[in-house]
Amino acid sequence: MKSRKLFKVCALLMLAVMSCLLFSGCGGQSEQKKFVITYLPNESTDKNADARKGMAGDLSKVLGMEVTELVSNDYNAVIEAMRTGKADMAYFGPLSFCLAYERAGAEPIGMIAKDKDKKNATYKSVLVTSSENTDINSIQDIKGKTMAFVDPNSTSGNLIPSAAIMKAFPGEKLSMDDLHTNGKFFQAVSFSGKHQAGLAAVVKGDVQVAPISDAILAAEINAGRVSKDDVKIIFASDPIPSEPMALRRDLPAEVKEKVKNFILSYDNAAYYKGVMGAEDKRFVECSIEDYKGIIDLNKALSSSK
Repeated sequence: MKSRKLFKVCALLMLAVMSCLLFSGCGGQSEQKKFVITYLPNESTDKNADARKGMAGDLSKVLGMEVTELVSNDYNAVIEAMRTGKADMAYFGPLSFCLAYERAGAEPIGMIAKDKDKKNATYKSVLVTSSENTDINSIQDIKGKTMAFVDPNSTSGNLIPSAAIMKAFPGEKLSMDDLHTNGKFFQAVSFSGKHQAGLAAVVKGDVQVAPISDAILAAEINAGRVSKDDVKIIFASDPIPSEPMALRRDLPAEVKEKVKNFILSYDNAAYYKGVMGAEDKRFVECSIEDYKGIIDLNKALSSSK
């Protein structure tokens, strides 16, 4: 009888040991087997898929694990991917990063800068219209026109141009809701989903005005997808802090360190040309302090709804 009990106890102990081995140790964290990157729709296109895959392959060698990409169809999906742990690293716009920082504790590790000089870690929001629209020549001419913002969580495609329009029309006492509602300030309003789509809509004549990142506009012109003669810039904003790459806050410290060192030293010109639109761009170190102005502006405009 005692021998049977002893056998059962030994069998249970063996099962416990096997379970611990299978799940990487009792009470310990399971080892990360895969690293997931996601990009905003502007940087996640078929045209630059090879460049993104190339960087993922290089990072995989550094981490010693598979690196894959999660395709996100809008800005909020990128934020939610980080909040829910579906993405380990994300390339954000300034506003979407700030929202991910507030909702998920996203940690910035590098921001884009021309010639790896932080003084150049900025871009601008511009309003464009078709060159054929002779009655639209400045921001003062856009009332009553058709507008295609990019995404509610876009910096240069919504936040910054909205603030500029409110400032240009102080007597209107505009709110964000006013700017996003058909027939309020604009004849009709839509969201294009990504900068390139809004630009294409302007060129085709589907909408009269659209905001776009000046960096993306330059990349589209340089790639020959749009002629500089097709559109005219009717407004340009002050400099905006450039886009950051950010990590999920609960990643293992050693993984964070390896990824940060990789990003800040990554020197593949083909990646930057394909994904960021210019081969002279690189990542430079950044912190949440670089984006305090965006956080404050978003809070101010959100309260105006």
